[in-house]
Amino acid sequence: MAMVYEKSKMLTDAPLHYCPGCTHGIIHKLVAESLEELEAGGRAVGVAPVGCSVMAYNYFSCDMVEAPHGRAPAIATGLKRALPDGVIFTYQGDGDLAAIGTAETVHAATRGENITVIFVNNAIYGMTGGQMAPTTLPGQVTQTTPYGRDVTKAGFPVRVCEMLSTLSGVAYAERVSVDTVPNIRKAKAAIKKAFETQIAGKGFSIVEVLSTCPTNWGLTPVEALQWLRDNMIPYYPLGVYQDRTANEKGVF
Repeated sequence: MAMVYEKSKMLTDAPLHYCPGCTHGIIHKLVAESLEELEAGGRAVGVAPVGCSVMAYNYFSCDMVEAPHGRAPAIATGLKRALPDGVIFTYQGDGDLAAIGTAETVHAATRGENITVIFVNNAIYGMTGGQMAPTTLPGQVTQTTPYGRDVTKAGFPVRVCEMLSTLSGVAYAERVSVDTVPNIRKAKAAIKKAFETQIAGKGFSIVEVLSTCPTNWGLTPVEALQWLRDNMIPYYPLGVYQDRTANEKGVF
C-alpha cells in the first residue's frame, strides 16, 4: 500500500496538551516537517519559554532548552554562538515575545543573530487566563479589558513584523496564518525558508503565525477561525515584510 501521509519523525508520540481547536499543533507539525525535509533535525536546538508552548520540549524530537519568560532570543543567541553549525530556533507566543521579551527580540534582531524565531500571535495571553497582550486588537474583550481594549489608555497593538523589518539585522520576516489549507501551505513554505535563511548564514529570521485561542476568546474552534479571518488578518496583513536572502554576502 502506498504511503500517502506520514507523521514527521521530528515529532514525538506525546499527546499535545493544547486546548481543542488551538492551532499550536498545526504549527508544531510545520516546524517539524521543515526541519526533517532540510535534514536539520540532528543539529537543531529549540528554545521554549513561558507560555502555552512551555512544554514544547515534549513534542519535538530534537534538543530543547527551557528559557525564562521572554528570554528565548537571548538563550538562542548563546546557543548559536556556542554551536555555530546548529539550527537554533525559538518558539514563542505574543505575550512572551512582544511584552516581557521585547528587548531580547529587538536586540537579537538588530544584531543580526543567525537564529530563527517562530512567533505565534493569538492576540491574547493564553496560558495564564486570557489577559490583554501587546497584540490584543483595539476593542477586543479580554479578562483585563472587559469593555474592550481602549487605545487611549492601553495604547495600540504591536505589529511585530512591521517593526522588525526596519532593522538591518533582519534577513527574513513574514507573517502567515494557519486558518485554511492554502494558508497552512504558505506557512510551511515560510517556516522552511526561515530555516534555510539561517542555514545559509544570512542573519535573523522570523515567521509570525496568526493563531487562534478558542478557549480564551470564548468561541468554538470554527468560530475562532472565522474571527481570525474577520479581525486579525485585516489588522495584521499577511505577507513578506523583509527578505534579504538574495544578498549572498549578507551585507545589507
